[in-house]
Amino acid sequence: MTINVLGVLGLMAVGLQAVASAPPRLTLQSALQLADKQNLDLAAARRRRAVALAGIQIAKQRPNPTLNFSALRDAPHEGLFFTQPLELGPKRKRRIEVARQEGVLTDTEIAALARQVRRSTREAFYRAVLARAETERLGGLLQLAERLKQIAQERFEAGDVAQLEVIQAALGVARARADYQVAQQRERVSLSQLNALLNEPASTAWELAGSLADAAPETPLAELLRRATQSNPELQRLSQEQKVEQTRRELLKAERIPDLALELGTDFNSPGDFRVGPRSQLSLTLPLYARNQGQIAQSLASQQVLENEAAAAARAVEGRVEAGYFDLKAQQTQVELYRDQLLPVARQVEGLAEESYRAGKVGILAVVEAQRSVQDTDRSYLESLFTLQSLFAALEETVGEPLD
Repeated sequence: MTINVLGVLGLMAVGLQAVASAPPRLTLQSALQLADKQNLDLAAARRRRAVALAGIQIAKQRPNPTLNFSALRDAPHEGLFFTQPLELGPKRKRRIEVARQEGVLTDTEIAALARQVRRSTREAFYRAVLARAETERLGGLLQLAERLKQIAQERFEAGDVAQLEVIQAALGVARARADYQVAQQRERVSLSQLNALLNEPASTAWELAGSLADAAPETPLAELLRRATQSNPELQRLSQEQKVEQTRRELLKAERIPDLALELGTDFNSPGDFRVGPRSQLSLTLPLYARNQGQIAQSLASQQVLENEAAAAARAVEGRVEAGYFDLKAQQTQVELYRDQLLPVARQVEGLAEESYRAGKVGILAVVEAQRSVQDTDRSYLESLFTLQSLFAALEETVGEPLD
């Protein structure tokens, strides 16, 4: 009974160790969430929000008073004065509004960077999936090469073929093994690049829960154009820059109202006249010459430039969305062509060539050529799938919001 209990405990320990050593599972959505939380570039950009909030606090500040004390040989001999500048008009309000709009512009730039990180993460995730699929493909090719070598060895031993075919088959195995080992190294590189975006240790191994054949959602072109008009990062930035410029111009107009300086104080020690005498004074700057005319004209010119840039950018974004949409459709057609026609035919030819070689109807070079054809077609199919995912990521960034 004790032995059985110990055996069960040992099996449980082995099972727990296997679970602990299993690589963590990573889906595309979890990768995007990790990048949004942990990406260092994005984290650094989000620190700029504190700068924008500090700018609002600066804009809310009021002028400090001034305290003056004077001592003279002339009468009165001493004086104490308190001066308080008073802002007239909506200057403080306009200044705060400019700071707030600049803060919104900062948020817009951070959001644009977040979309870039999302695109880079999606591409890095599927690049790692591609590298893993390439490793699996070359591993299968290595098995085929070893099987072909075994067939050649059997036929040589039966006296059906020359030893040259055995050597050629062995050379094919060596090449396939070398390609497989290189693919394993490239897979590690792609995982390291993904981990850099996720701010994870470079050696972290993931169980990638995704496929290059993951279907992208179908969105009509008209809907993509409508969403891009509202969410495209470049259009959002230009729109917010126009709002910032407009609030700056309102501030310039408010600053034409002169400030009032109120002075209260007391003179002391004026022999023969008084010992203590109160004193007050008002001062006001007369806006006769400088009334921010040049700055307002410059702001109006900048506003017109931004409006023209926004119109040009809107048309360019529309063109990029249309081009991205049709590129995506063309790539989907290419993927379907490889999947439904080219790849099945190539694999069928490969199987027939191997059976014919086993039966002694063709030479080994025919089998090698058929295997090479399948290898090239399969590699092109995987690359076309990755290109499809990259095109979708680019279209999503252009639109400016998630499409899945």
